[in-house]
Order: sequence, then C-alpha cells, then structure tokens
Amino acid sequence: MCAYRIRNCVEIPILPNGHVGKFFSFDGLESPEEHVAIVMGSLEQESPLVRVHSECLTGDIFGSHRCDCGAQLNEALERMSEEGGVLLYLRQEGRGIGLYAKLAAYRLQDGGLDTFEANRQLSFPDDGRDFTVAAQMLAALGVKRCRLMTNNPEKVKALHAFGLQVDEVIPTGIFVTAHNRNYLLAKAQKKNHAIKLDLPV
Repeated sequence: MCAYRIRNCVEIPILPNGHVGKFFSFDGLESPEEHVAIVMGSLEQESPLVRVHSECLTGDIFGSHRCDCGAQLNEALERMSEEGGVLLYLRQEGRGIGLYAKLAAYRLQDGGLDTFEANRQLSFPDDGRDFTVAAQMLAALGVKRCRLMTNNPEKVKALHAFGLQVDEVIPTGIFVTAHNRNYLLAKAQKKNHAIKLDLPV
C-alpha cells in the first residue's frame, strides 16, 4: 500500500479560458508543507506530461522579471490545458530558503553576487529544495512514468532515484528579460540547466 495518499480533490476553473484543473492535496508526504498537484485532463495517459514547479510568489503572482518562474508556470499550464498533464506545485519558495531570505538574497545580487553566491553568503545551500516530494505526489496519483517539462537535471535525477521512469525530457522555453540574464546564465553555467543563451560571459 502506498504511504502517500490523496487527501482531497476539487475542480477549479483556471486560466483565462476557465479550463478546469483538478487540485489534489495529500497525506503522508515527507514534507510539512502543503504541496498540491494540478491535473489537467485524464490521468489515464501512459506517460503524462509533468511539470515540477517550485513556488515563486514574486514571479508566479506578480510577474517578476528577475526570474523565469512565472513564464514557465504559464507555459506549462497552457500546454497542459491542450494535451493534459500534471503540474506539481511545491511550496519551496526561493529554492527552499523562504520568501524573506529570497528577498535578502536579491539585495546581495543587486550588489554583484549571482543567485547561488547570494544564498551561500546568507548561509544557505545553493539549492535547498527536495524533489523527492514530487515523486511521492506522483506515486499517490498512480503515475509511474512521465514526460518531464524541465531544464533542471536535478529534477530528472530525483524522479529516477524514486523509481519513476522519465520517458522524455521536454525543455521549457527560454524567457530572457533585461533583469534576469545573469540569473539564467548562472543556472546554465553552474547547475547545468538546459538553457542556451547567446550572452556575454
């Protein structure tokens, strides 16, 4: 019996066209945070489209140009509204350091540090997220294989380590703004994100 269980499921019309998303909550996850899965269409696909998305208040809600989070979220939801899929929304703000610490890191980035250097200056890891909770959510939903939308190789490794089969890695769009170029470059150069940028080093 799976230790990770669905607690509730409720349908909520979302997106500009009111497409219905099924919002799932869970019991038994090895995390105290309230993570949710948003399922578009049916879960009967053998290998559904999946996006593991970490919460970003500034990007997801307010459209911040300092990151690419909001654009990636919208891209995933729009694609899933057309072909179905599962969006795992993880409550891991600021790569797991929290909102206030993320804002403090932004101040350090304004002084010349990159996103990872700023985290270390604040005595946090480069990336404090735990993607195994995403695998646990998929297990509760009965998903054993997927096509994963990501540029981050760590997400692929986490699902593989949990025994989930990733049939295809689908890169997300590259959403460059005047304010996030250094942020994207740091992710590509230091964490091997699949981001191709024609930017000066």
